[in-house]
Amino acid sequence: MPTEIFSKVNNELLLTINRKSEITENRIDICSDDKYLQISTKKLNRNLSFKAHKHLPLQRTSDITQEAWIVLEGKIKASFYDLDNSLIYETDLIAGDCAVVFKAGHSFEVIYDNTILYEVKNGPYYGQQKDKIFI
Repeated sequence: MPTEIFSKVNNELLLTINRKSEITENRIDICSDDKYLQISTKKLNRNLSFKAHKHLPLQRTSDITQEAWIVLEGKIKASFYDLDNSLIYETDLIAGDCAVVFKAGHSFEVIYDNTILYEVKNGPYYGQQKDKIFI
């Protein structure tokens, strides 16, 4: 099961971290249905297929940016901050790990050269001045 980090301020879920080593044949939802990002894991075997489909238009609104980092290669040191901007959790993320940030402040430091990661956020993006405040 993913590691869940809750705020010490109000006990709200701030982030989850799922390690590659935790991925099994059973589907694991890293994000609950009410989150703007929806990420799940499952170890798949050959010859498995999914019926072709597309998603219907559906009006969704959001007043928050949620973000995921998926490390493909290398290593990063991730730091996460509570709602009051105090450091709440630090960890190393390695290849195959995924951190999903719902409300935590965050930063990372690259440990190895040639580290590769995907960063995924809900959009649209309106630029740094409208989107970020630095801690």
